[in-house]
Amino acid sequence: MIKVLSLFDGISCGMVALERAGIPVERYVAYEIDKYAIKVSQKNYPQIEHCGNVFNVDYTRYKGFDLLIGGSPCTYWSIANNNRETTPDGEGGKLFMEYVRALKESGCRYFLYENNYSIHKNIKAFISEQLEVQPIMINSTLVSAQQRKRCYWTNIPNVAQPKDKGILLKDIIGSGIAERDKSRCFTASGGRTTTREFFGHSQGQMIAEPVIIQRGHGFNKGGIKSDKSPTLTANGSWQDNNHIAEPILLNTKNGKSQTIKATSSNVSIANITTKGNHGATGVAIMVNDSEKSIKQNIYSVKNGEISFIPKYGIAKGQEKTYKVNLPDGKYIIRKLTPIEAERLQTLPDNYTEGISNTQRYKCIGNGWTVDVIAHILKNLHKKKTAENGNSQTV
Repeated sequence: MIKVLSLFDGISCGMVALERAGIPVERYVAYEIDKYAIKVSQKNYPQIEHCGNVFNVDYTRYKGFDLLIGGSPCTYWSIANNNRETTPDGEGGKLFMEYVRALKESGCRYFLYENNYSIHKNIKAFISEQLEVQPIMINSTLVSAQQRKRCYWTNIPNVAQPKDKGILLKDIIGSGIAERDKSRCFTASGGRTTTREFFGHSQGQMIAEPVIIQRGHGFNKGGIKSDKSPTLTANGSWQDNNHIAEPILLNTKNGKSQTIKATSSNVSIANITTKGNHGATGVAIMVNDSEKSIKQNIYSVKNGEISFIPKYGIAKGQEKTYKVNLPDGKYIIRKLTPIEAERLQTLPDNYTEGISNTQRYKCIGNGWTVDVIAHILKNLHKKKTAENGNSQTV
């Protein structure tokens, strides 16, 4: 049984990871201020002690605790922020130093600190100096269906790279079969992605589901012949003998898509472009011209370019063209569902249920990839001393 102190706890992904790693917890104390994240945590783990803000806390009260975990908000340091801080003397540094203070005052034997891979090298060096260890970069793609590079500073011994589980987007999508590719890293804003923004330079999380019209032929959603099987309709719902859905990625890089970010709820469909590194993961529903029941916005793909089709209700002035990796055809585009987003972070289905979808996406995007944390924490079972040679520096 261990005692855990968690700063910037979010939705208590650390607790999920401890359970998954088979480590029994005697006491788990969490510091978090987001009321929605706290609500999710309390729903799943009513035994967690919630204590609010990380500032002005006497952490000596946690003397004898075994493990300090946390990842201070990367908002101030992330490359997604045009005015990001590149030195540790700003707000991001102040938050991080509360973690350092907690470590010193509590005297926790082990610690695990996480932050974004994209933070400036000056910040990385400062964190390493304060914690006296070098970071280990682990990409969530090894244990999940998304690309998500994060740095982990820890004195937990024998931490190596996880084995690739071979999890693909098709394994977590709820309505079909995806190409053998990875989702973009999930961000906390994933629930607010709009149609136009989805094709821009911010990262959105959407899925393109080409649907073959097979009315009355009894195909199931995997395209296998069946007597009775629900398939996806043109409006995205499942009904018997209607359409066969096959989700595919809208944009990829080196065979895998990019990360889901914490800001994806306020980006929109303008994000699937193949330009640069900011293209999005998407699923579209391919439809044919005879489909009369379609009420959503329709997009046309021809020769690798996608454009809005005004006759389906797109406002004048929005008829823009973008580069995408999709076969020719007409598509409806939908977002990842909250459950699909949870699966990208290797959370249990409906873990964040009970708050609005917008807040669910935000909490999920701000959370940890649970299986990465469980992979690191499982080494607490071992009593060996950590060796510098086990760390991969970045």
